[in-house]
Amino acid sequence: MAKTKFCEGLSDISDSYMAIIFDEWGVLHNGKKAYDGVVDCLKELRNRKKTIILLSNHACTAAENKERLKKIGIGPSLYDKIITTGDYIATHIADKDKAPFDKMGKKCFMFHSGEPFEFMKDCDVTYVEKADDADFALVTGWDKFKGPAADYEDTLKTIVRKGIQTIFAVPDSQALFHPSFITGPGVVVRKLKNYGGVITSVGKPYKPIFHEVIEYLQGKDIYPGQAVMVGDTMAHDMIGADVSEIDSCFVRSGIHAGAFRNASGPADIDQALNVLIAQYNIRPTYLIEQVRWGKALPDRKHRRRLQPGERVKRRLRRRPIKDKK
Repeated sequence: MAKTKFCEGLSDISDSYMAIIFDEWGVLHNGKKAYDGVVDCLKELRNRKKTIILLSNHACTAAENKERLKKIGIGPSLYDKIITTGDYIATHIADKDKAPFDKMGKKCFMFHSGEPFEFMKDCDVTYVEKADDADFALVTGWDKFKGPAADYEDTLKTIVRKGIQTIFAVPDSQALFHPSFITGPGVVVRKLKNYGGVITSVGKPYKPIFHEVIEYLQGKDIYPGQAVMVGDTMAHDMIGADVSEIDSCFVRSGIHAGAFRNASGPADIDQALNVLIAQYNIRPTYLIEQVRWGKALPDRKHRRRLQPGERVKRRLRRRPIKDKK
């Protein structure tokens, strides 16, 4: 396996790709403002005609996300497409155009307490209070739970007994942010899996959301080998990119920043990265400290990467033509 290449910024690799896929939280912004250098970096990529996709494990619509990004300084001119798990689920529930949504009914049991999420408002579904009455169940990943996971044992057993399809939107555990939480989406889904439940996970690192990205890129004649995923989580961004055959760029100042806290030079950084690689069994293609442009490069460095057949044709065109005698 090739070693991870350490980069100063995205200018180091921009000439190799036609599309850049960005995670949001911890990579582009902290929820309140864009990180220093992010906007300038996005502008540089746009100037070089790169396709930019923002890929978020968030239970919201792309429209909601667009407005949130505008408020923190990342305007719609800086990217081509927002893809969220919320939009993915709502679209395919409405269209019933792919498995498992094509065979699901309209009665939905949600683990979320309170009003349904905004992204579900236009879905033609009826919300039921008991799993016994449901055609499918939905765990968003940001659900509000009333008590510990043990309180849901009967509900989980009912879902398994009836073979109710469960959609898991966002495979982020609340414990990732609040270690004191004893209930969270990840806990519920793990219990369902242990009981033999039928679960479709759609958010990163799972293939459905990455297939959505790939389908969009193919509409622009861009393929997985011509794209790179920039993210800060090994479990979601790096693994998801790898299983989708997309190169990856790991941002070490994000959620795994603590692993690099005592790293004072390249050797220390490499050692800390190797610990993460051993833990998650995945090696990123590239590593950067944070999203920024980096070194200024001449325009010739940002040409579209040629495919093998194109390289041959270009070499033939460059050969001198000899005079015929």
